[in-house]
Amino acid sequence: MSQEILEKLKKSIQDYKENPEWEEVGKVVESGDGILKISGLSKVGMMELLSVESEKEQVKVLALNLEEDSVGGLVLGESSHIKAGNTVKRTKQLLSLPVGDQLLGRVIDPLGNALDGKGPIFSAKDKPQYNFLENDAPNVLAREGVNYPMHTGIKAIDAMIPVGRGQRELIIGDRGTGKTAVALDVIINQKEEENRPICIYVAVGQKESKVAKIVQTLKEQGALDYTIVVSASASSPAAYWYLAPFAGAAIGEYFRDKGKDALVIYDDLSKHAWAYRQISLLLRRAPGREAYPGDVFYLHSRLLERSAKLSKELGGGSLTALPIIETQLGDVTAYIPTNVISITDGQIYLESDLFYQGTRPAVNVGLSVSRVGGSAQTKAMKKVAGKLRLELAQFRELQTFMQFASDVDEVTKARINKGRIITEILKQPDLQPISFEKQVLVLYAALNGHFNKFQPKEMKQIEAKYLEYFSDLHKDIVDEIKSKRQIDEKLEEKIKEVIEKFLAAN
Repeated sequence: MSQEILEKLKKSIQDYKENPEWEEVGKVVESGDGILKISGLSKVGMMELLSVESEKEQVKVLALNLEEDSVGGLVLGESSHIKAGNTVKRTKQLLSLPVGDQLLGRVIDPLGNALDGKGPIFSAKDKPQYNFLENDAPNVLAREGVNYPMHTGIKAIDAMIPVGRGQRELIIGDRGTGKTAVALDVIINQKEEENRPICIYVAVGQKESKVAKIVQTLKEQGALDYTIVVSASASSPAAYWYLAPFAGAAIGEYFRDKGKDALVIYDDLSKHAWAYRQISLLLRRAPGREAYPGDVFYLHSRLLERSAKLSKELGGGSLTALPIIETQLGDVTAYIPTNVISITDGQIYLESDLFYQGTRPAVNVGLSVSRVGGSAQTKAMKKVAGKLRLELAQFRELQTFMQFASDVDEVTKARINKGRIITEILKQPDLQPISFEKQVLVLYAALNGHFNKFQPKEMKQIEAKYLEYFSDLHKDIVDEIKSKRQIDEKLEEKIKEVIEKFLAAN
């Protein structure tokens, strides 16, 4: 009888353990601004999750500072009800988030919780993989050279600043110069690409209304099906701003390691650096230049180094990164911009002056560069656009010189007209990316002087008619460029014939 009573008592006491176990327990010493100082956890590891038992609920805390007699922790969530004296326990788990194909088309926070109101991401039957937010970058032997294009659908970029899969290309410029618009065009352009990459858009410190608008745009353009949005909105704590890019990289790595291609856009890393500065100063880390901690360069380098083209032995997947940096009054020489420029494989520099003159996308060709893309560019584009940068540079030079000249000879007039035509051709409205085969056809005609008889202001209509003419009457040529990715002599002759017919009709 007494045995039965004992059994009932055992059942009624939850988590009763016959054999007592040792558990590492610490105490909150200080709490404020989302940062905790914890004593008593001598064996805790960096980036380990801790659990604080407050009056209301258990709160997760990330161990960031490991000092001799205390641990500095970052609260992941609401910290107002955590008081000094609360118990802290180790979970012995590093910070990770669930990843899987179920994330496609969803909006999540940096810890993997759904933000789009569509219910839970993983059902009870799913067994998601958990990827660490902080992961080692692939080593040199695990990588191979970037050799396949990541077409952006933007003529100026694909022709002169090409991006390859596995590359890190910085998008830099002042506020309101169209940085996010370029990133969205890249995502939308992947819709028609063969072996389409999975796109991850990481919004750091953006207004929730802006993120909602971006999600809606992607949905309307049919791009949300292969896109994942990670949002740490302006109202979220600095902890989320700090973790969002790492969450984006962890999701990208899941697809990369499965042999697929992934593209991750960090919008933007300036706010990421601000959040890290705020957290570091609250953790009492020594401030350096512009009050940033000494390891802010390491913060971004370990994030961006995770982008890579893996070797064939490892599946040949790739993770391409397009970090965005906002400059103040075009100052590219500030601390964070120079840091990220030196980590990435090139930059697309968007200039305010060009933007306000109506050149959109406002790409400054002189300051923009791709240190890898040439080897990933298709042979067709290489052949056609090889002289584009030189043509534009000569045109700008002539234009500057022309301001002081009164009479101009016919040859110079013709060259200036051609330069203006090329400039008009490179203008492109938002959310209208153009497939690379159509870009090749337009640039071929413009650079070889076939459009010289037209006025620059007519070019928008002429270009639309020209592409329509090829699509409707000579689709075989467009398809041939798309499949072969190069232009041989025979194909070039065909293109010339069609252009002559088009010019005769217009």
